[in-house]
Amino acid sequence: EMIVASSDVSTAEGVKEKRFLYDIVANGRNGIDVDKFDYIDRDCRACGIGSNFQHWRLLEGMRVMGDEICYPAKDYLSIHKLFTTRADLHRTVYTHAKVKAVELMLVDALVEANEYLGISLHADDPEDFWKLDDTIVKSIETAPNDELKKAKEIIQRIRRRELYKFCNQYSVPKDKLDHFKNITAQDIVCSQITSKVLLKEE
Repeated sequence: EMIVASSDVSTAEGVKEKRFLYDIVANGRNGIDVDKFDYIDRDCRACGIGSNFQHWRLLEGMRVMGDEICYPAKDYLSIHKLFTTRADLHRTVYTHAKVKAVELMLVDALVEANEYLGISLHADDPEDFWKLDDTIVKSIETAPNDELKKAKEIIQRIRRRELYKFCNQYSVPKDKLDHFKNITAQDIVCSQITSKVLLKEE
């Protein structure tokens, strides 16, 4: 509830009373929440990106007014830095071609391993879900089973930096989305008009 209550899809019953409590973790009203404080600070440090966003300044000044978390007007620069730093991370880190390649490869490895390890069975149970950390990658990598061979090969490719290559992208206009719902690999291959390296269905 704390994660989804503030969003448009919320079905949380407790939201009517002390609604501000539901804005702490994931704030659907204005986007200022401790989740952002945490990952922005951590990701900037991990990537060696300088950040002058100081979340403690916001934490010290925040007050609840009219069932909403509010900040002093003098902290508007800190709030501005929160969102500009987040935008910088999206532009330079989260959407970087190599980051996306590793992300897609990890997803493929987990999908390949799912039938044998039953990863998706833990998604709905918080007590099991929190155990799905980075150790699952090591489990796949060191497993002697043939059932995990494909998943293991993908993980080993990541380790060797043999990442998926970025080919191209196409932004579909919103009014044309209905025409692009069931695109297959064959559709893409048949639509190639370049004389350079050709994509194969696989």
